[in-house]
Amino acid sequence: MTKVRPAAAASASLWERAEEVAAIERVVDTLCADRSSSGRVHLLRGDAGLGKTALLAETRRIAEARGCTVWSARGGETLRSVPFNVVRQLLQPALLSLHPEEAREYLGDWYDIAGPALGIADPGEAPADPQGVCDGLVAAVTRLARRDWPLVLLVDDAHWADQETLRWLAAFVERLDELSVLVVVARRPTEVKGDSARHLDTVAAAAGQSVTSLSLLTPEAVAGLTRATLGEHADDPFCREVWAVTGGNPYDTVELLAKVQDRALTPGEPSATELRPLNRSARGGGLVTRLEQLGVDATRFAMAAAILGAEITVDQAARLAGMRQEVAVRCAELLCSARILTAPDAVAVPADDGDLEFVHPLIATAVYDSIPDGLRRAMHGIAAQVVIDAGKGLAAASRHLLQVHADDDEELVEQLREAAREHLAVGAPDAARRCLERALREPPAPDAHPHVLYELGCATLLTSPARTIEHLRTALSMPGLDNAKRVDAVYRLSQALTHNDQLEEAVRTVEAEAARQTTGPARMRLQAVQFMWEGIYAGETTSPGRSEKLTALAATCTGRDNAERALLILRGFDAMTHGENAEVVVEVCDRALVNGRLAPGLGWTDPEWGLELLMMLASSYAYTDRLDRAEALFNEALRAYTTAGWSGGHLAVAHAYLGLGLRRRGRLREAEETLRESLRIAERVGRGLPLYWSAICNLVDTLLARGHTQEAWDIAEQYGFAPPYPSTIVLPDPRSVRGRLLLAVGRTQDGINELEEAEKAAAVRGHLNPVMVPWAADLARALATEDPARAARLASDARRQAERFGTDTAIGEALRCAAALETGQRAVRLAAQAVAYLEASPCQYEHAAARVEYGILSRSASELHRGLTLARSCDADGLADQAQTALDALGAPAVGLVPGQKRR
Repeated sequence: MTKVRPAAAASASLWERAEEVAAIERVVDTLCADRSSSGRVHLLRGDAGLGKTALLAETRRIAEARGCTVWSARGGETLRSVPFNVVRQLLQPALLSLHPEEAREYLGDWYDIAGPALGIADPGEAPADPQGVCDGLVAAVTRLARRDWPLVLLVDDAHWADQETLRWLAAFVERLDELSVLVVVARRPTEVKGDSARHLDTVAAAAGQSVTSLSLLTPEAVAGLTRATLGEHADDPFCREVWAVTGGNPYDTVELLAKVQDRALTPGEPSATELRPLNRSARGGGLVTRLEQLGVDATRFAMAAAILGAEITVDQAARLAGMRQEVAVRCAELLCSARILTAPDAVAVPADDGDLEFVHPLIATAVYDSIPDGLRRAMHGIAAQVVIDAGKGLAAASRHLLQVHADDDEELVEQLREAAREHLAVGAPDAARRCLERALREPPAPDAHPHVLYELGCATLLTSPARTIEHLRTALSMPGLDNAKRVDAVYRLSQALTHNDQLEEAVRTVEAEAARQTTGPARMRLQAVQFMWEGIYAGETTSPGRSEKLTALAATCTGRDNAERALLILRGFDAMTHGENAEVVVEVCDRALVNGRLAPGLGWTDPEWGLELLMMLASSYAYTDRLDRAEALFNEALRAYTTAGWSGGHLAVAHAYLGLGLRRRGRLREAEETLRESLRIAERVGRGLPLYWSAICNLVDTLLARGHTQEAWDIAEQYGFAPPYPSTIVLPDPRSVRGRLLLAVGRTQDGINELEEAEKAAAVRGHLNPVMVPWAADLARALATEDPARAARLASDARRQAERFGTDTAIGEALRCAAALETGQRAVRLAAQAVAYLEASPCQYEHAAARVEYGILSRSASELHRGLTLARSCDADGLADQAQTALDALGAPAVGLVPGQKRR
């Protein structure tokens, strides 16, 4: 640390901060030098009072002197429960400079998604997806930042920022490679736990080595600051005592010297004994004593300001303190003179929309903590009404409502429930959860109690399945829910149990409730949900005779309502997985549609049924060679989730299944790109979930089809594509895909073992569809040399099952396997038959593979040419190499590459 005075114009709080200021100058100069350069994060870290805010103010001065646009915001200790508080502050300058139509133009499709969180658009009726809102905020800042380059973002007291802002900030800093923005974040090194700590760790990781850790001032620096403030005649004993009582804390030092000036003390050794009592009055109990000396009115006004926390206006503080306007004005002036309150400093980090702010967060904390508990809770109740009367809504008032003393207040319960709905509508489920948990402590009236629990369970479904289970079980154990809401609560409880890997209990829960219901739509819905959870279970079926019961029940369905349509979809999926005739599968699935489309109330974003059912429908079409219908559904899902701003797990699944459809179509490069996007989103949602397995499994399968074996292996190793597998089924079968991967990298015995495990698992579930669970063909090829008899039996069984299923793809693939086990003309004839079937199939990669294999067996250059052309059109690089090698061996002319394609 450099022990020199700052420039005369610099703040006293910047004393001995020359190196820190120089580091800031360097990062600002780097930003301004090149518009195409990557953005970066600079982190200021230090305990309270070490000068983080002063350095941010200096950052603003430096940046503005170089022509930068600067946006700034500050977290607040009492404001952490206000969602999007800090990011709203940050964007205020940009948003206020835009007319509403300009804002809509800049934000584009993200306007309706991020706009409600920013307070510039009305929320929709349905809860917003938190991840979608986060992505919308990232897009909003990204677009505005490109307009305002060079842009510097300042975030002070990030340890007190709301969780929604920190989630956005963590996502935004990960995008800085493609955006030239400087983000400067100031925080204390402690005081953060849970998700907020994780988000701040992401910010710190983005900063890398660009971190300034602030230290206490040295005795020499304190002596220099003392003499600069009080005069060169301050003697050494006095200066040493200033350092001793403040510990070198810059804030305490500046405050102490100001008090010395107020008292007109001579800065000499005789006065040194008075420094310690003066320093105690700067914070904590000493500050409270000093505040009380200003009078009762000033104390009440300061308490009101501490309760408000932000946007402190004289008018609102007067209402909260219960005093006349003219008295409040005098109190504000008195508190400003005493350096407790001050006007917002536009050069530092501006307040939102108020007349006043506390001089330092330490003062705000001390005043807030000094308010007796009962009085503080009562003042929060009044503050809530002040906020409501100002037209800011119950969501804005909820931070005060959370602090009110519990008192069987039915009106408060209803206010908290409405605030929770408002929070959900803008994508802040954690804020909604806090409101509903507080409503339970009131407590609610008996008739409202189960409804609050139900709403709480819905709010925590995606973020905390275990907590959701507890809330919904309790709600269902109470009287008060009407039958429709009770059925919905049971469905949501089963969803939570499934997400919590308690699938069998989910089935039993729905089954028990269905037994309580009389014949009708509600019972049929629950029966459909039970069959749905059993249908995605990867283990042994939990209900004996499940398929037979489902077949009988579906036979009575005409598709007159969504419960019947759901049962038809489930019947079609069950038939597909069991390898029944594909025409039967398609006929049943078609009956679940209305004029070839999804019925109203059964769409991708409709909450009554969830996405699992529609993924079953689309998968049934995908594996019965109706890829046009499957792709239409997958694309519809992607459009629906993107339009609705659902960019969490739903979007990951949509990309994964769209990738599956592209893979089956033979559009391998597009499939890989889509699946990589699915994996990126799934990583953000969390590893281990079924959607994560769908992304990994399909990506590995696609890379193997492309011939990128090493890359497939690296992906599998990096992302844990290995046992144990999830309890829900994944398409295609992960054991089959991993077995093929092991064979491809030369681990033959491990591959055989994995494929045999796939065989056992398929037998347990009755999954006989040879295309969905394609272990048999790979296992037969692997055993062809060491156990040819068993290999032949496997190939024969696969062919029989394929003919039972009846699709061109299934039969063609079975014939390819049979040809690989034969020799001579029999092998050639089987390969030719495989080509004939697969030529009629929509699966172009399999068609290409059959052409190449037939060309090799028949030594036909024309067939190899056709196979090579098909392989290249599929971007199946490994297959294209195989075909070209065979052509070279035949001495055939080389086939030209498509434009832009390299010979591998």
